[in-house]
Amino acid sequence: MGLVKISEPMHENLRVASGALSRSINAQAEHWMRIGMLCELHPELRYGDLCRLLVQDELKLSAQVMELNRKESA
Repeated sequence: MGLVKISEPMHENLRVASGALSRSINAQAEHWMRIGMLCELHPELRYGDLCRLLVQDELKLSAQVMELNRKESA
């Protein structure tokens, strides 16, 4: 894990957004970075489409973990 320096106004934006969305400041920053990266990679998609992709990826990962746990239990 590394350190990233951000401006005071951006830190304040993170603080406000993280409080409003019940996330830690780090989780909010990571969310914005993931969305920003996806926006650059897929400029044709809207915010809601990008969030849907993130949820779908999380569901796939959860299913893979559950399958692994099931195999280890057997």
